[in-house]
Amino acid sequence: MTTAPIPFQPRRFRSAAQHYLQGRPAYAQRLFERVAEACELKPTDTVLDLGCGPGQLALGFAPFVASVTAVDPEPEMLKIAEQSAANAGFDIHCVTGSSYDIGPELGRFKIATIGRAFHWMDRADTLKRLDRMIDAEGAVVLFRDQHIEVTENDWRKSYRALLDRYSAEDDARRMRKSDYWTNHEAVLFDSSFSVLERIGVIERRLTPVEQIENRMLSLSSVSHAQIGEKADRMVEELRTMLADFAVDGAVQEVVESQALIARR
Repeated sequence: MTTAPIPFQPRRFRSAAQHYLQGRPAYAQRLFERVAEACELKPTDTVLDLGCGPGQLALGFAPFVASVTAVDPEPEMLKIAEQSAANAGFDIHCVTGSSYDIGPELGRFKIATIGRAFHWMDRADTLKRLDRMIDAEGAVVLFRDQHIEVTENDWRKSYRALLDRYSAEDDARRMRKSDYWTNHEAVLFDSSFSVLERIGVIERRLTPVEQIENRMLSLSSVSHAQIGEKADRMVEELRTMLADFAVDGAVQEVVESQALIARR
């Protein structure tokens, strides 16, 4: 097993950013409420959203706390996060940087949230850095989404096969999909944040085909920046494949929004 980090590429998501918010499954609103309750967030608390992307977690927790600091290495992601925050009426402090840049000078926080980004970081080093930044009663909270094995998700088998074919040459994806990749839970057990609790919210959704197309293009392993014109052919194949499952331009899916709360 290995906890060696994937080589850092700060602009990896430069072309994927525009598709991220339109494509990735939204985290369930109930999940924010459950995590805020479990972590005992108060209106005076502060949150760090690390690897924030377009700000899905930053915006989700902004109503519960005094302030949110959102950090990401991709300027295009931060532009979207800032605009989304302005549209929602929240004042979120966006910082250009990565997990390799954070330290106590950034502030003290009740919780640090990390969405679909932890695998891009030096996970052990990131947790050591966060140990100096998170309040004693605070937590690191990892977020993800997964698809349940139900009939509504039958189209996912073809989706994954298409993704695997077009991403076959991506070294970073091969590394984290290998049998030698250490999962997040094992990394957390070897850190200061070793007391783990998982919360999940499962929802049935009706998702437009266009959103699924954006979802695939939001993946850095098959973005336009990564595979060039092949991305257009990939989307055409995806559109044809989804036609067998779609009704009125949308497919059903069952999504579980998950939060893994790691405390000391």
